[in-house]
Amino acid sequence: MAYRDLRDFLDALGGDLRRIAEPMSPRFEIAAALRQARADAPALMFDQVVGHPGWRVAGNLIAHRRRLALAFGTAPEALAETYLERKQRGVEPVATRDAPVKQVVATRGDDLLAALPVLTHHERDAAPFITTGVVLCRDPASGRRGMGIHRMMVKGGRRLGILLANPPLSQFHAAAEARGEPLEVAIALGLEPAVVVASVVKVGPLVPDKMAVAGALRGAPVEMVDAETVAVQVPARAEIVIEGRVLSGVRELEGPFGENTGAYFSNASPVIEVSAVTHRRDAIYPGLTPWGSDVDMLLWLAAGTEMLGQLRAHVAGVVDLELAGGTAGFSMIVAVHGTPRSEVRRLIHLALALDKRLKTVTVVDDDVDIRDPREVAWAVATRLRPARDTIVVEGTEVYVIDPSGGGGGEGSKIGFDATRGSADPAFDKARLDAAALARVRAVLGDLVQ
Repeated sequence: MAYRDLRDFLDALGGDLRRIAEPMSPRFEIAAALRQARADAPALMFDQVVGHPGWRVAGNLIAHRRRLALAFGTAPEALAETYLERKQRGVEPVATRDAPVKQVVATRGDDLLAALPVLTHHERDAAPFITTGVVLCRDPASGRRGMGIHRMMVKGGRRLGILLANPPLSQFHAAAEARGEPLEVAIALGLEPAVVVASVVKVGPLVPDKMAVAGALRGAPVEMVDAETVAVQVPARAEIVIEGRVLSGVRELEGPFGENTGAYFSNASPVIEVSAVTHRRDAIYPGLTPWGSDVDMLLWLAAGTEMLGQLRAHVAGVVDLELAGGTAGFSMIVAVHGTPRSEVRRLIHLALALDKRLKTVTVVDDDVDIRDPREVAWAVATRLRPARDTIVVEGTEVYVIDPSGGGGGEGSKIGFDATRGSADPAFDKARLDAAALARVRAVLGDLVQ
């Protein structure tokens, strides 16, 4: 099922959406509520945003697999396979004249961003930061569309600082800057989950356009419309669009900001000069807190599942993959079945080379629940021989927001082979009697796992 927009998806959540009637501030309070929400909490809608009458903030939207599965119209256990199968299709976007995102158009005034309830997340953040804006542009030389999520600092007036750490937008900006030209961009906020996921996937030559990936993931083309003041197409049914130009030759301090690593990061970053803000009436601002469950789910589906497909293509016996929560995609656990030690070592080297963010890889047998940190810790404690089963790779690139890297330069990565590697019964996992376990569950119900 394709959801037309974010509102359609929110309607489909039913009882899995909790409305908060108490007024909440976009400065610290809403972010605190989203960060501290329980793992099994519903999506949250804040209907009264202090200082922003008529606006709402929605968050915790994909923090649980059941909602991510609903967004894709599949079962939670089938998410990875559904994503990998659909991603390869490519469904090109279509033009439309029906554009709810243009119900309100603002191009005049000294502070076009003041109306938006952008969240301030952490006590030492320098300013409110946009964390889930999908930045869209076109490379003037090739015509190729750029699409990705980049953090943006609200500097006041018509200015945003933007961290351009990843391609293709960083490449498009560098090319425009070499010509002495600004890069025209549009930032779409309040999109249905499938489009947000598509914005952070890695694409190859067979499917070069992330908006085509979005169409494939959602099962219908994304409706697009021309922006008001820049030569960029935008999703017609977004909640908000910010238009502007990334200035050439300008760098300003952007940060500090509490990143997905759980640590603060500052940078000398490019600046966007905003030319227009368009939005729906009674618009919904999307809240996404760094270092939260929404980020974990987004990275797992877009980066982890992609890695799963690549590893399966090169190493026999790869069963499943998980990104450790709260690690910004730096730490991965892989489950294998019947994979020899030599192939496990090759798998570790391959995984560490494929993703520059990835810093640690732990490989376990498929009798270990890779989504249970206790079981993974057990496998490392009982099946790993550190001197034999630890692989260190030196001379690697440090990802820009990694606080251990000291701002970039050369780093290292590590892998752990925590597979049993033997038929020795000493490595067998102690299990409960199946019949007894079934009876206990029948009698005690939700008191037991």
